[in-house]
Amino acid sequence: MMPELEHDLRERYDAPLLTEVDGDLSGVELAVVGYGNGVTADLMDRLPGLKAIVNFGVGYEANDVAEARRRGIPIANTPDVLNDCVADVAVGLIIDVMRGLSASDRFLRQGRWAAGQDFPLMRRVSGARIGILGLGRIGTAIARRLEGFETEISYHSRNRRDDVPFAYAASPRELAAGCDVLVVVTPGGPATRGLVDAEVLTALGPDGFLVNVARGSVVDEDALVDALEEGRIAGAGLDVYADEPRVPEALTRRDDVVLLPHVASGTVETRRAMADLVLDNVERFLADGTLVTPID
Repeated sequence: MMPELEHDLRERYDAPLLTEVDGDLSGVELAVVGYGNGVTADLMDRLPGLKAIVNFGVGYEANDVAEARRRGIPIANTPDVLNDCVADVAVGLIIDVMRGLSASDRFLRQGRWAAGQDFPLMRRVSGARIGILGLGRIGTAIARRLEGFETEISYHSRNRRDDVPFAYAASPRELAAGCDVLVVVTPGGPATRGLVDAEVLTALGPDGFLVNVARGSVVDEDALVDALEEGRIAGAGLDVYADEPRVPEALTRRDDVVLLPHVASGTVETRRAMADLVLDNVERFLADGTLVTPID
């Protein structure tokens, strides 16, 4: 939990950490959860008075959504306020992995340039074919930024959109086969688990790059490692992983992979806006039983 948000909750409400509460939890009416933590069915059993869950973050799959719905417990998240920062990081990862910025930084620091070695030629970003897997709010923000690079943008989502000029691909595999960079922005959860599998990565091809700012569960991480080690894709830029904060050594030792510690929304401005939206949801629910940003 963001420390400032925890402070604000404690200041305004009777809001202890769950680990601070001994014994009876029947008086808990509302749960605020941070990334990586959620309200499971077992926890719901321990919170018989629970009326709502407010999730700090746009991803809410750590909660047992189906069970919450069955019990009539609504869930809120913090959408929109992080769109710009996540989109900025996605574009940054594209540039970094295609142009080898982090790799060339290491190359220089290791003294290899001074020793007379030449850094290898990399790939051009401008004019590249970009496939966006999940053209929602964040995916659209990424696409708009990439238009400035005169890229050729295509996408795949659950539903085709009539309000964008981008080409639609009928499947993730078809999208991957037609692009130089596959950007994963689709929500996490059971419906998208392993969506980017070995077949999709093979379709991306030996000159293709994968960028993931969605959830680690969306990409088959073992298949990704295999694809990199076998040269079936050219590289990857990742902000999310299957078992955070643990990242496979097979990824950390590679120079063709850019790795970030899940920081796409990690700016002072965005995290404060997320915290404020959590507080708005809490205040609204306690006042009239509704949420500002309930999930569908």
